[in-house]
Amino acid sequence: MSGSDIHPERAYRDPEFMNSPEARSLRILAEYLEPQERFEDFNIKDTILFFGSARLLPRDEAARRLEAAEAGGGDLIRAKADLRMSRYYEDTRELAHRLTDWSKSLKDPGRRFVICSGGGPGIMEAANRGASEAKGDNIGLGISLPMEQGVNPYVTRKLAFEFHYFFTRKFWFLYLAKAMVIMPGGFGTLDELFEGLTLIQTGKMKKKMPIILYGSEFWDKVLNLEALVEFGTISRKDLDLFQVIDTVDEAFDIITRQLGEFAIDNPGPGL
Repeated sequence: MSGSDIHPERAYRDPEFMNSPEARSLRILAEYLEPQERFEDFNIKDTILFFGSARLLPRDEAARRLEAAEAGGGDLIRAKADLRMSRYYEDTRELAHRLTDWSKSLKDPGRRFVICSGGGPGIMEAANRGASEAKGDNIGLGISLPMEQGVNPYVTRKLAFEFHYFFTRKFWFLYLAKAMVIMPGGFGTLDELFEGLTLIQTGKMKKKMPIILYGSEFWDKVLNLEALVEFGTISRKDLDLFQVIDTVDEAFDIITRQLGEFAIDNPGPGL
């Protein structure tokens, strides 16, 4: 065999190298450049973010589970709680639908205020579902986790992503966002909420952005940020960074009004 017949494998086609610690910087860069290209191709200018629990159910499914628990001796307490919390799934679905209708009515050549979620089940699914039912493109920024089964079926296929790194995923959440809606959730939801609040409080994110904590019965019990003011670890004005809201109508009015004031004339991503 002559030397000209030998073709060593290119480094970027070597899966062992590309998945090695030495190639980590390339993988990180890929999770920046590839989404950027797709967002530009799709003319995505900015987004409205929805965060919340992956565990919350649609009302009809929660009702079926309660009926099954009552009939078969299942966990009745859990089933009743699931039905009570299903209102947040349905409210997310309705709010995302209404915001999509509103964004589609704007006279803008780009796709504005596109609904974006983490792409999973629960509240994330509800947001993508509402946007899809309004016949709007929507985004799912998924994450590779052992318990996750890919993105939900309502995400626009060409705008479905799966990230390996949490920090690149959170970059794309906040870089495109012009509004945030935080539904009841667990550690991941709290992490995403406080990431946004910290960036705004420290001036790293300078854009004005409505942040809605939806559901006072949940947030008043889970967060006692007044205590941080009392102990002097935040300023009272920091509590003005967000609003606690209980109805779809109020959330819709606040978001669309503030986007009209601060964001409609400033299309495009940024911090």
